[in-house]
Amino acid sequence: MSSGRSIGRDAARESVPDTARYDAALFKRLWLYLRPYADFAGASLALLMINSALGVAGPLLTQVAFDRYLKPDPAGGSFLDRFLPADPFEGILAVCAIYFAVAALSAITRAIQIHTMHYTGQHVMRDIRREVFAHLQRLPVRYFDRTPSGRLVTRATTDVGVLNELFTSGLVAIAGDVLTLVCAFGAMLYLSPRLTLVYVCVAPLVFIVSFVFRRYARNSFRDVRKAVAKLASFLQECFTGITELQLFNHERHALRDFESINEEHREANYRAVRAHALFFPAIDWLNYLGLALLIAFGGRWVVDGALSLGVLLAFLLYGRMVFRPIQDLAEKYNVLQSAMAGAERIFGLLDTAPDPAASSGSPRQLEEPSVEFRNVWFAYDDGHWVLQDVSFEVRPGEMLAVVGHTGAGKSTLVSLLLRFYEIQRGEILVGGRDIREWTPEEVRKQFSVVLQDPTLFSGTVAENIGLADPSVSDRAIRRAAANAHLASHIESLSAAYEEPVLERGGGLSVGQKQLVGFARALVRERPFLVLDEATSSVDLDTERAIRDTVSKLLVGRTSIVIAHRLSTIRRAGRIVVLHRGRVAERGTHEDLLAQGGIYSQLYKLQSLAETSEAA
Repeated sequence: MSSGRSIGRDAARESVPDTARYDAALFKRLWLYLRPYADFAGASLALLMINSALGVAGPLLTQVAFDRYLKPDPAGGSFLDRFLPADPFEGILAVCAIYFAVAALSAITRAIQIHTMHYTGQHVMRDIRREVFAHLQRLPVRYFDRTPSGRLVTRATTDVGVLNELFTSGLVAIAGDVLTLVCAFGAMLYLSPRLTLVYVCVAPLVFIVSFVFRRYARNSFRDVRKAVAKLASFLQECFTGITELQLFNHERHALRDFESINEEHREANYRAVRAHALFFPAIDWLNYLGLALLIAFGGRWVVDGALSLGVLLAFLLYGRMVFRPIQDLAEKYNVLQSAMAGAERIFGLLDTAPDPAASSGSPRQLEEPSVEFRNVWFAYDDGHWVLQDVSFEVRPGEMLAVVGHTGAGKSTLVSLLLRFYEIQRGEILVGGRDIREWTPEEVRKQFSVVLQDPTLFSGTVAENIGLADPSVSDRAIRRAAANAHLASHIESLSAAYEEPVLERGGGLSVGQKQLVGFARALVRERPFLVLDEATSSVDLDTERAIRDTVSKLLVGRTSIVIAHRLSTIRRAGRIVVLHRGRVAERGTHEDLLAQGGIYSQLYKLQSLAETSEAA
């Protein structure tokens, strides 16, 4: 489990932003995705401004009702006086009607604004998620070798989701809060500039409390993100290896590790909660302090006749209105922190350039189906050669077999041939041309491949055989299944070829999944056929049943067969024996047996094993 915790630590480090500043470059890049929907964003902002302006009308109408009708005061005049009736009863009804109309209009504009902003945010997220997935498909296999899959899944799901919150709940809400503050202070200045100055006296204290909270919340946020990343990585590792955990009775040890990480997650969240628990009461206290100042000074001025009672009541209502956005800004700070961290991770992925060597080449026309390795050297890591000076040729229509001990470099040959990796020295020729002159897509179109452990996708059996390619007919799928000796099993299923395939091929045996991979390669007529340990998970009876079919399918195709069971390659035209990354032997089956070398030893050992299994 230590490797899983190491992955978790790597993920945690990678998921935490280095700075809490809102990088202008990130916002600029986010704007590029928002720009196609700028009209919708602009309409949403306009509606937000209207809604904020309508929000400050309530206290103003309260002031009018008090100063004109309930407790008339000549010092409390309003611009609405000329439009209102003189009769108190009619005037109160008119003010109530205006209040109702303002509330209705505010609700309508708010509903349209929310719908417009969410519509925009969902389209932006769709575009970003599509670009992330398309970019991941262009990255070289080497990138996936060193990057945990859970981290990549998070990029296209969770990180994109927090960006949606940035557009719909973060920036928009902050803009709304700022507009509310501006409108409220504007109304307060209109009603009484000197009482506004009294209320503003608490602003420095609010600023100090908010600054302290911001620093503390930033550190707490980092700890929470780190703990979440470690927890997610550990859970993914455990669920993937649940069979091994139960097989070796490792559940208690895993539970102890989980409890440790879970406790770290709890502590990090508790520190974040503590920051909020201290901040909100402090803001509430400052709010009451501001209201107390309003009552103290405003009440004195009301008694002295220098201020109307309606204006003082309006100020008390505005006081509550002003502090609510300040509290909301504290909540939105976490949204912004999370969104910017997600943006950094997403753009970090998008800035990962595809391997230029793997993307080089141009479309080519295959002139002859031949393959040649010329003095090929390759290493996954610098200095650790997996293949050393490997040379061999596969002539058109020939079947070449590659054998060797585990780790000899057999499967690496296939990865190099399909341009999943680039060689460091030598040449690989396909159709007489250097493989680097081909695009990876054009090279792979020439090959049908059966891997040792084929991946099955969620869908039907037919979709897995044809890979949901509309150009592959049902007839071709059924013929491929029959040639792979899989048709009888498929037809025994309740839905036959439309039977759903569960995650990772659940419901199918290991051998049946490998036969699906075999049928998948046979469904397309391509000049090259590569079998990479294609029968390693098939029992002897099934292997014997498909051997003749495979022999027929190999006719007319240039084939490379990497075999664990040597009985499957007796008919190969030539056999190459790899040993520690070098070509140790080559020749026909009979020639290699006569040499008494590595191949002969492997063959004798497997013959004994197969005889024992048959017995």
